[in-house]
Amino acid sequence: LSLETERSEAIDGYLPRYGAVTVNVPGTVDAWWSAHQRYGKLPWKDVLLPVAELCEQGVPVPQVIAYYLERNMAAFDRGQIPIEENDNRKRIWAAGGATPKVGEVFANPYLGKTLRLIAEGGRDAFYEGPIADQIEAYFKRIGGWMTRADLAAHHTEWVEPIQTNYRGVDVFGLGPNTQGLSTNQILNICEQFDLKSMGFQSAASLHVQAEAKRLAFEDRARWFADDRFSKTPVEWLNSKAYAAERAKLIRPDRVMDRVMPGDAPHHGDTTYFSVADADGMMVSWIQSNYRGMGSGLAPDNGSEPLGFMFQDRGELFALTDGHPNIYAPGKRPFQTIIPGFAVKDGEPWLAFGVMGGAMQPQGQAQIIINMVDYGLEPQAAGDAPRWQHYGSSEPTGQPQEGTGVLHLESGVPEATKAQLRAMGWTLGEPDGGFGGYQNVMMQQNPGGRWTYGAATEMRKDGIALAY
Repeated sequence: LSLETERSEAIDGYLPRYGAVTVNVPGTVDAWWSAHQRYGKLPWKDVLLPVAELCEQGVPVPQVIAYYLERNMAAFDRGQIPIEENDNRKRIWAAGGATPKVGEVFANPYLGKTLRLIAEGGRDAFYEGPIADQIEAYFKRIGGWMTRADLAAHHTEWVEPIQTNYRGVDVFGLGPNTQGLSTNQILNICEQFDLKSMGFQSAASLHVQAEAKRLAFEDRARWFADDRFSKTPVEWLNSKAYAAERAKLIRPDRVMDRVMPGDAPHHGDTTYFSVADADGMMVSWIQSNYRGMGSGLAPDNGSEPLGFMFQDRGELFALTDGHPNIYAPGKRPFQTIIPGFAVKDGEPWLAFGVMGGAMQPQGQAQIIINMVDYGLEPQAAGDAPRWQHYGSSEPTGQPQEGTGVLHLESGVPEATKAQLRAMGWTLGEPDGGFGGYQNVMMQQNPGGRWTYGAATEMRKDGIALAY
């Protein structure tokens, strides 16, 4: 798939939201396999077969899932361009002509069959075996581009996480091509200010946090891309010295007019869960189809669907010459999904995440600030009212929209809102897009015994379980 073809499929200079041109090779199955090969204790089949059985038997649909299924399935029908194939997704998620309602038992036997093939054949069944053949045949039939060779070339990478220290807590994340560095940058800038003395949910504190996001996101749009194709100056962007310089741009009484990225030195539908076991192993895991359900394309084997939909992360490429994130064959697009991890006093502390596109680094920073600066416990840190800023420049090339819009969740004091408006912020109405949070915390109790605590998202269908 060439850059010229990508540009020919573009709408007003940007890639469309759905369809075959947005599909990249799925990485989730190989990520499962790689993690299991390195750390798994149960046989591979014992991990997947119970899930296959649930797919076949069905489970009750919770409220949030029912809402998003209905909304996203409707969005596919009114997309920017016609999607190449539409029958399979409707056969899976709207078999009776409508998506399942709250409490209705929903089964996906097609996915159950696919998982049984993967349980039997491992990752090769998907990337080099019968499923790969079926995927190639599907795209050939609908006029798409993915081939068996594309699938076979995919392999999970184990990478060193990027790290920063926020007031004594080591915070870890993933570097480019993800936006994990944005969490670090927001925290590094906020560390230049005494948020604790400003007060929890105060206008001064939220002002600094939102301005730090704006500064970090301009760097995100300018620099973040696949490091194999465009060198991102991670060490410089992640440095305390750079954060100190950026922090000087924040005015205490007024929103910044226009934010620019820093100049580098010349040398150089998301699902999140966290799990911990009795041995002290903690896992922070995130996977996503993007835009709620993905590309709208659900492959089949020639007679029935395979039970899943392809993601549309390829939408996040830029098409502008010279942009670090410009599309190229074999290149990974900018990714929003970022699991979080934190270490305190040299010991594992938090395996946490806040799913939700661009909300993820904003939400992660707010969780850390709520716990470190304001002393909140994990559940209270997640339940606290959140902010989200829209309108920064995008890694796809879209420019920033003035000072953007700051959305505040219900619960933020009215006095705080009034002060933020006086500073020049445009405040938006809450839109429900404040992320989905999960957290497992390891803590040492008096007497030296280590225990776990857990927190879940009241805004989504999350749950905290212990066994």
